[in-house]
Parts: sequence; structure tokens; C-alpha cells
Amino acid sequence: MDDRRGAREDDKEIVKEIFTMGMSEHVPSSFMHLLKQPLTQMILMVTFCALLASSKSVLLPVVGVTLLLAGAKQLVGYLFNSYIDTSLRKDLGRIQETYLENKDSCFWVAESDGRVVATVACLPAEREPGCMELKRLSVRRTHRGMGIAKALSRTVADFSRERGFPAVVLYTSVVQTDAQRLYENVGYTRVREFVIPEPIAKITNFTLIEYRLDLLQGGK
Repeated sequence: MDDRRGAREDDKEIVKEIFTMGMSEHVPSSFMHLLKQPLTQMILMVTFCALLASSKSVLLPVVGVTLLLAGAKQLVGYLFNSYIDTSLRKDLGRIQETYLENKDSCFWVAESDGRVVATVACLPAEREPGCMELKRLSVRRTHRGMGIAKALSRTVADFSRERGFPAVVLYTSVVQTDAQRLYENVGYTRVREFVIPEPIAKITNFTLIEYRLDLLQGGK
């Protein structure tokens, strides 16, 4: 990483691209998470057995289960695309207003060879009043493993500490295992897991994990 700086208005499109690519990477792991759920396995088994009993042929149940799996994968992709679209319309479409017009919030980009390769942001947390929330940490795949994410995490911690916030909180999903390892390596503590309130998330047991970095106890 050559440099990190505050985001500018002309960074908006590249920021959206990095976010979209990063989130899209989690569709396969989210699909596998769905397949591991007991309800999903029960539906597939019941469908297979019902079609086998009614057709007396293995071909029809195999086709039926294959179609169910294809539909489930499409559903996961649709849910991620919906979240991406919502994010692009909201804070990532209004970086200036959301992050740069308040002294207690900010948005940074990291550059390598003059090209934006990573992003991170923070703003006062809605769920945890009095704390800062780390958001939109994303690094291009080609630049991972270089310490960029750790450096950006420290940037948020330093920014929050300078403004008197006692802690930084963040939320990541159960399928983002690399992110979980990163946050734990830089000093965050896992606080709780909870299911997203949307009905489909409850059915698929798609959980979020809350992490917290206590700055008053020497957090990095």
C-alpha cells in the first residue's frame, strides 16, 4: 500500500466497484451455508423421496432436487444483489453526506501505484450509542495479504480514539471467515451472534457476528 487518504467525490465509482466485487465473493459460501441447514436438507430429502415414490424412477427425483438447488442458489444471489443495490443507493451513493460532513465520521481509500485498492469507513454506531462503527472494509483480491486491511482497521481505531470514543464495533456475517480472523487478529472481541430479522434469514439461519474493540483498554 502506497498511501491512504480521505475519499473524494471522484472515488465514488471505484469504491462501489470494490464493494460490489467483495460482497459478490460471498455468494458461494452463503449457498454452502444454506445447504448445511437442517431445514434445507429435510426439504431436499422429502422432495427426493416423494418424487421417487410417485415416479418409480431415479431420474425424476434427481432432476427435481437439482432444480431446487439451482433455485436456492439463485435466491442467495438475489439476496446479495439486493443488499448490494441497497448499499449503493444509500451510504455508498452518498459518501460525502454520510461520512465526510461530520467530524465524527470518515471514509478512507488505500492506493497502490496510484490506484484505489481498498476502502474503510466509520461513523457513530446506531445499535451501540456512544461507540464508533467500522464499516465498508474491503480490499481488492489482488492486494490481500499485504496488511492493508489491518492498516485500515488501525486507522479507524486511531480516528475513534482521537475523538474520545471508548470502543469500535462492527458487524460481519457468519460466512465471512477471513474477515472474522482479521478482526480477531487486530484485537476485536466477539460479542454476540444474532439472526438477521428478515424472514428468509431466519429460515436459513443466516447470522451476523458483532465484534468490539475497547479503546480504553489499549485496543490497537
